[in-house]
This record gives sequence, C-alpha cells and structure tokens, in this order.
Amino acid sequence: MGYSLSRLTLESDHFDEVGSSQTSGKLLHNLEHEVAQLTKLRSAPHERLTQIGPGKRDLPVSVVKMLAGREGNYSGRGRFSSADRCHVLSRYLPVKGPGLVDHMASRAYVSQFSADGSLFIAAFQDSQIRIYNVDKGWKIQKNIHAKTMRWTVTDTSLSPDQHHLVYASMSPIVHMVNVGSSQTESLANVTEIHEGLDFSSGDDGGYSFGIFSIKFSTDGHELVAGSSDDSIYVYDLEANKPSLRILAHTSDVNTVCFADESGHLIYSGSDDTLCKVWDRRCFKATGRPAGVLTGHLEGITFIDSKGDGRYFISNGKDQAIKLWDIRRMTSKATCIPGHRSSEWDYRWMDYPPQAKDIKHPSDQSIATYRGHSVLRTLIRCYFSPAYSTGQKYIYTGSHDSGVYIYDLVSGARVATLKYHKAPVRDCSWHPYYPMLVSSSWDGAVVRWEFPGNGEALAPAPAPFSRNSIWRRHFS
Repeated sequence: MGYSLSRLTLESDHFDEVGSSQTSGKLLHNLEHEVAQLTKLRSAPHERLTQIGPGKRDLPVSVVKMLAGREGNYSGRGRFSSADRCHVLSRYLPVKGPGLVDHMASRAYVSQFSADGSLFIAAFQDSQIRIYNVDKGWKIQKNIHAKTMRWTVTDTSLSPDQHHLVYASMSPIVHMVNVGSSQTESLANVTEIHEGLDFSSGDDGGYSFGIFSIKFSTDGHELVAGSSDDSIYVYDLEANKPSLRILAHTSDVNTVCFADESGHLIYSGSDDTLCKVWDRRCFKATGRPAGVLTGHLEGITFIDSKGDGRYFISNGKDQAIKLWDIRRMTSKATCIPGHRSSEWDYRWMDYPPQAKDIKHPSDQSIATYRGHSVLRTLIRCYFSPAYSTGQKYIYTGSHDSGVYIYDLVSGARVATLKYHKAPVRDCSWHPYYPMLVSSSWDGAVVRWEFPGNGEALAPAPAPFSRNSIWRRHFS
C-alpha cells in the first residue's frame, strides 16, 4: 500500500513543495469573477511579503520567506493572518501515499470527515457504516450494521454536536444512531436502537420512495433530504415529523444541501439537469423556487455549497463540474429540445463522444471543470477546506478510479490521485490537516497526505492530534 504501489500524477509545477513535475495542467479558463478575487484574498500573503525588490513581486511566496516574515513581524501583527496561513498550507497538497485505512468486501459509497476532523465515516453497500476515531490512530469507534437497507447506504450525515448519525437508503425511513454511546458494535435494534424517522406523509397511501441525499442543518434541529419521488423533504427533529415537502423537480432529486448557516436557503440538483434555489421564508407564499440555474446537459449527481449563501458547485453526468453564483439565477429554466439522448444511460454506457463538445446555449454557470468521469454512480465533488486552503481548490471522485483536484480560479487540474481499481464515489479532505481520504467500489478506504520527509506512508495509519505541531506552526 506504499507510495510505490500508487500512481500519482501532479499536473502543475507551481507546487514546489509537492513535486517538480514539468507538465503544467491545462488551463480550462481564467476566471474573471468576484469569486476569483475573493479566493485570492483568502489565500494571498501579506503584500509586504510579496516584495522581492522595488516594483517586483514573487508569487507564490516561499514557505521559508513566509516564516521569516512572520518572525520579523513584517505584517505588524506578529503572527500569520488566515490568508497567510492558507497561502502556506494550500501548497501542501495531500498527494503522497496512499496508506490503507480499511478494506471491505463491499463497495464503499460514502466517506466523510466530521467538521472538526476527529472522526471519519465510511459507508458500504453491505449495510455496514464504520466510524473511525482519527485522533486515536483510526481506531473503529462505532461499527454500525444498518437496518432496512434497500440497495445500499445512499448517504449519511453527522449531527453538528457529533452525537448522532443518520443514514439513508432507497427507503422513506431514515435511521438515527447514537454515536457517543459506549457500544462499539451497533446492530440495529439488537445491541442499540436505530430510531426510524419516517419521511413519508400520513396521507400518501403507503407510497414508497428512496432517499439519495440527507444533511443536518447547522443547528442540528432539522434534516433536509432529496428523494426519488422528485421531492425535497425537511424533517423537524424536535417535532419528530416532516415539516415540509416540496415537489421540486421533474425527476429524481439526487442531491440537496443548506446554502449557509441560516438554514433559509436550500440548493437542489436533479436528473432533470437543473439546479434550483429554494428560500423557505417565501416558499409557502409563492410555492415556487427562488430561482433556477441551467447549464448542465445531463443529470446532477452532487452539490456542495461554499457556505456563503452565494456560490456552489455541482457534479453532472455530462462529465463536468460547474461553479455557480446564485445571483445569476432566473425564474424559469431554459430548455434545449432534443439535446439529451433518451437512449443513453450513465449506469452502464460510456458518455457519447459527440456529446462532449455540446454546450448549453443558456449556460448560467461561471466556470466549468472537466477531466474526471461521472458514470455508474452519483459521484461527489467538494470545495477544499476553508481553514487550510481558502477553498482555492475543487476536488472530486471519478469513474476512472481516480481523485481529481482542480484550481478554482484557473481551472487547471493540479493533481490526480491514482490507486483504486474501481470508481471512486466519494472522498473527503481533512478540515485542518493536508490529508485526503478516498473510498471506492473496490472496497478500499485509503488516505493521502503530504509527509514532510517525502517518504512513503506506512500501511498502518499513524495517529495525530488536531492540536498538533502542524496547526501551532501556521496559526
């Protein structure tokens, strides 16, 4: 499982701490938008550190110079600003490895760090969900045997206080588990109670549907879910019942998320190719979305919010990630008659070569990222962490068994992580440390890091603390 067994492709020579590849990633675009300036502000060093001589600038500034500038108090603050920290840490891409975390005889569908990075959740098709304690050497803290599974665990979500985990499948019943209990083996309703949360309404005549996506609200009081009955559901945990159902799309709602901490705005993506924005404050009065964003040519597999209530990214079956600004949304969708092939099915067919050059004439996205493959399963994409990178990267799994990392502003592919033998459906970047964990249909869960000594990672993961020297150095 060491570095010699993996295939790493570094696509950019801008990251001198990572490697010295002479191949520069192809620039897909040069984003001239407010989000580009915001990204640069969040990851650019103090202006005094960019000066080599009169009228000259050195970007990126070396780590040695950044540390010397901090010790010399160039900024007048005596410490790194958050932008200084991001400028340094964002250069340490988690591309070395991989080291084995776990290997199961079942397809992995979900892999996610907790918000503080202390826990890691991996969910598998054989109904197992494992929660690892990262700070204790990746020891299994909870081994959950899920109840009432249909097909697979489609999604999981950890509560903000990290006390409860909900898991969903192709069923209207979502189950909740107490993560903090002392019981390691959590067998549904045998060793522990897995509380069932019924998302179906009482007057639906027993109609069954599946849930593809589920997320906790920031305050932990609600869940939002996207379903196979073309709907968005909001579940009130205190009242223990659904509080809202929105017939949101004309096809499966594959992905939903809250736009920001307020919980007022919800983003949704569907197989009808549309991304929609919902404002709960006015939905009951209007019964309509706050806006619609068109640009994908095929269904949406995943949406990740930047967390600011303005920007988000989406992964699409048209083999592209798109970056959106909701200020560009319109009240109605623009359709293209005949642009979709009714005979093509991403579950078992390759994407038609002739379709790769087709562009939506009313594309409202502000950037598009290509190179990865979105086939067979609902592959996920994310912004890189705000704390360590200033969200200057986008990363995604891929059907071709890799993990792709793109530069948000330039669109260049800066790294490709190759190890797995089957599609990578999900991956997760540690919120503070330069570590990324990928999980695949080959059953392997592996971690990628940036080891300072350049040596291969050992197969057995080594423990670390969020309050380690790494964080003290860059704060």
